[in-house]
Amino acid sequence: MVSLFGKGYKREELRERVGDIRQICGVRRFIFSDGPEKGVEAIEFRTGAGLRFLVLPDRGMDISMAEFKGVPLSWISSVGEVSPHFFEPEDFGWLRTFYGGLLTTCGLTYAGAPCVDKGKRLGLHGRASCIPARDVTAGGDWEGEDYVMRCRGKVRETSVFGEDLLLKREITTRLGGSSLRIHDIVENMGYEPVEHMIIYHINLGFPVVDDGSLLISPTLELIPRDEEAREGMESYNRFHAPIQGYKEKVYYHKLAHDGDGWTSAAIVNEGFDGGKGIGVYVRFNLFQLPNLVEWKMMGRGMYVVGVEPANCLVEGRDVERERGTLVILDPGERREYELEIGVLSSRDEIDGFKRSVESILEMGRSESGS
Repeated sequence: MVSLFGKGYKREELRERVGDIRQICGVRRFIFSDGPEKGVEAIEFRTGAGLRFLVLPDRGMDISMAEFKGVPLSWISSVGEVSPHFFEPEDFGWLRTFYGGLLTTCGLTYAGAPCVDKGKRLGLHGRASCIPARDVTAGGDWEGEDYVMRCRGKVRETSVFGEDLLLKREITTRLGGSSLRIHDIVENMGYEPVEHMIIYHINLGFPVVDDGSLLISPTLELIPRDEEAREGMESYNRFHAPIQGYKEKVYYHKLAHDGDGWTSAAIVNEGFDGGKGIGVYVRFNLFQLPNLVEWKMMGRGMYVVGVEPANCLVEGRDVERERGTLVILDPGERREYELEIGVLSSRDEIDGFKRSVESILEMGRSESGS
């Protein structure tokens, strides 16, 4: 049974009512034809329940635009969905191709701040988001009573005499759904150990982020990245109107989980649309991604909050190595990551999410004895 337009429909009932399922939902592929994004391929998903988003195979199978019933969810930067041909790996050149979007993948062998690690000069946030995928497939089909839409692709970060990491990504959603799921497998295809850093840079913007919006998370401990973040740290979870000259603040969250590693965090705007409310959550597993990084940027024209599950922090690979927290994948070793990103489209859903987070937080406090 599919819940759609306020009613429940069986598969056959829907087939009777449309000549092609694309009347309601679907997956289609197209290519941008203008500007710096000219030639970039996109895969559009529509769930029939209002969720619409674009996956970019040419940009590491990441997700750019996302909206729900016409309401934008993701922050889009001034650069747009730039072709990977413009990628600048040195220093902060990565920012010239950072379109924001619902998801930008940072990694796969390095992420975070530019640094020099073991004599190798590394730029900001890695190469993954500017590597075109291979073996891309996209489409939808009935699976029992559910119509499931998915795309798959492989992103390989490799070099002669260097690393050889392969990311296999699958993104799925369903007819009538208001969420999407990401399933990633990263494998060392080479014969030498390789560094592995990954950050799921989820970028939420106006109107989810607005004056009065909140971050809701089962945070047990909060660590500011630097002195800039320490100033105003008590307001880490509260957001305000844009400010001229605002300097970014970054926080590291130690989160509670449900006992099996699962946890969630969301940005919510309870005042949206006369109090109806809107929010976006991410659900992930701390046994896979132990860190949540919050990027709070309240500037004029740079108005965004990043909610970023990660297997590292953002101070650079050299710092991660020095801390002893740098992940090394042996030959043939793989890591698996699962995330769900979804919409909270009413006050009732927001209140339900708050209750679930509070329950997880209480569980975490009990386990830690605090």
